[in-house]
Amino acid sequence: MSHSTVPRSETEASTPVKTRVTSDGTTGSPQKRPPEKLSLRLRFRRDRVLLLMTLPAVVLVLVFNYLPVLGNVVAFQDYDPYISDNGIVSMLNSPFVGLENFQRIFEDSAFWNAVENTLVLFFVQLVLFFPIPILLALLINSVIRPRVRAVAQAVLYLPHFFSWVLVIAVFQQMFGGAGMLSQLLRQNGYDGLDIMTNPDTFPFLITAQSVWKDAGWGIIVFLAALASVPSDHYEAAAMDGAGRWRRMWHVTLPALRPVIALLLVLRVGDALTVGFEQILLQRDGVGPGAGEVLDTFVWWNGVRNQDFGYAAAAGLVKGVVSIGLVLAANKVAHLMGEQGVYRK
Repeated sequence: MSHSTVPRSETEASTPVKTRVTSDGTTGSPQKRPPEKLSLRLRFRRDRVLLLMTLPAVVLVLVFNYLPVLGNVVAFQDYDPYISDNGIVSMLNSPFVGLENFQRIFEDSAFWNAVENTLVLFFVQLVLFFPIPILLALLINSVIRPRVRAVAQAVLYLPHFFSWVLVIAVFQQMFGGAGMLSQLLRQNGYDGLDIMTNPDTFPFLITAQSVWKDAGWGIIVFLAALASVPSDHYEAAAMDGAGRWRRMWHVTLPALRPVIALLLVLRVGDALTVGFEQILLQRDGVGPGAGEVLDTFVWWNGVRNQDFGYAAAAGLVKGVVSIGLVLAANKVAHLMGEQGVYRK
């Protein structure tokens, strides 16, 4: 009777088998030695197809993400792009001013006003916007009928594909000086209300627009995490007498906790970026006192005022602070027992 042989891998075949000898001299079950670590050449040969598949993505990241980092040298220059048609030649021939641009930034009250507005918008969105995708994911996950769930997801996803111009136009028609809300108030004997140009309500307006546009898209990750929870966990909790709320608290939320920690770390790292296009379109309506954030500050000084070195210095400060926020938030996640962006 012939027996089919199963081919073993190269590593397994080359691993010697050590025979265990007991105290009475008999031979016990064999023990395998741990596989030897492959050399870099062998690993490259084994994974060459995967490496070739990722090569285009690596090239794109290098060209569009890492190569432009060299342009930060402009922050230490009085950069003049009109010296030459070649940007590299302009950088090489622009005068070096050292830390003068950074000194101007820290002495500029407009810069600190932009920092304050950015932090206010971040904290408002963190409190009012960040929990909403989690709540929506829990709500959709509780829907039993698949057709109703699919329709709800489609309705919530749709605004994400609208441009900010369209979103702001919709809000203008609803809450502007001549919008539906203002006309309704005037028809009933009250004064009109223009929320779109009110500096006091601007952070809440920005947050409401972000919720309407992106909250539905944000639930994708949470729904994927909920789909990975085994159903027998819910069944075991129900057999122990746990109701719907206790199952959510003891089964669902612990399953979401690693994802929540990861997204929270990323959100904290992105604290100084609160939506360039969205705020730039509404900056003139509320004025720079309430509508100027770091991104619009960099754009206004770099593109509009042609002060490229000053704008690059502001952007570099923002990038360094954002890296520090990511590292600090990730450290807090580790202290809470979560993995965060990367492991310890």
